[in-house]
Amino acid sequence: MKTQYYTATSINGYLADEDNSLDWLFQFGEIEDIEGVDADYSRFIDQIGALAMGSTTYEWIIDHENLLEHPGKWSYEVPAWVFSTREVPAVEGADIHFVEGDVAPVHADMVKAADGKNVWLVGGGDLVGQFHDQGLLDEIILSVAPVTLASGAPLLPRTITTPPLKLADVEKRGDVFAVLTYEVQQSTES
Repeated sequence: MKTQYYTATSINGYLADEDNSLDWLFQFGEIEDIEGVDADYSRFIDQIGALAMGSTTYEWIIDHENLLEHPGKWSYEVPAWVFSTREVPAVEGADIHFVEGDVAPVHADMVKAADGKNVWLVGGGDLVGQFHDQGLLDEIILSVAPVTLASGAPLLPRTITTPPLKLADVEKRGDVFAVLTYEVQQSTES
């Protein structure tokens, strides 16, 4: 069982632009249109037993998919945890737990619900950083798009230098994405 951060990023490390838009990413088409990406995503999702996201990511998904009017479009079949310090709307019929505070006890609940499968940290970067801070992040899988953004939501707003991440895999997807997989090394300092 791993806790994984799987996301797309610009070359210079932004998840979304300054308007929280992913238009820079969607210019490449749907996931199934990019050579190899759809199969990678399907394999990844098959190994997921629970997921977590921050409220900005959650609200973007709600708006992008128009989920309040069409809740059946909620595409996750596993329990989801949404971290938020404010009230956000629920998607009718979806298995969503709204939480706030320390990620460690919530992670324990997620691992139990995942029942041996992996936990996916969907985003955002600060939430993933909180899991890293608690030693709960095992792997980062980045689909790096051939664009740069002047500003926006950072990939992972943390300094991670000692120990450094360990490059586990590099793959090319079509003529668009480089997929980088990093193992998170845990500090041996007490």
